[in-house]
Amino acid sequence: MTTRPFLLVAEKIPDEPRQQRSAGKRARLKVAALELFAERGYEATSIGAIARRARIAVGGFYQHFRSKRQVLLVLMDDLLEALSRLDLRPRTSGGVRAGLHALLSGALASDLRYLGAYRAWQEAALSDRDLAKKQQEIDRWTTARVTAVLTALQQLPGARGNVNIPALAHVVDSMFWALLARAPHLSRADLNEWIEATTHVLYHTLFTDAERLEASQRRRGEPTQGEP
Repeated sequence: MTTRPFLLVAEKIPDEPRQQRSAGKRARLKVAALELFAERGYEATSIGAIARRARIAVGGFYQHFRSKRQVLLVLMDDLLEALSRLDLRPRTSGGVRAGLHALLSGALASDLRYLGAYRAWQEAALSDRDLAKKQQEIDRWTTARVTAVLTALQQLPGARGNVNIPALAHVVDSMFWALLARAPHLSRADLNEWIEATTHVLYHTLFTDAERLEASQRRRGEPTQGEP
């Protein structure tokens, strides 16, 4: 898989503090910014509001970040780091469908923690060409990761050989980002329904009569797809 984009290169953001007290203040500012970005969006969130939510003087904010834009960059970079640590190898020991469901659930759970950052990022990128360019880099990276997962699944028994994996990967990646943007207005039940529906579509797009194949293999006592 390709290396994730590093959003903080050449941004001149103050280094992470080594002192525990200062590190705690920086962490509180990041949490406050995440909350406010989720509640109000980027433009409607001020540095003063972030400092007040974090219970820190405005002057203390500038010890850690030079601007609201820098906070946003750090939060989005944290999101990319969390995504880079996800194990995207399909787990199929319990069946391909269950493995797909677990993979989608895990990826979405990681994204939702940074919901406020992505909402603000979308808004800010509309008027910031540099952020828009960074978003293109993010899209290429996440789509490449999805492509790798789908390519691995296509190697399993019962997989369709004629699926356009790059096109499917682009669609799935776009769906994830779109869902993340809509997530504040969705209930947990709605999110679970989306995961179920996406699992169903991917499963039947990638595999030919997969359910029937696995049922037949179980009746005969044979390993199902992905089982040793």
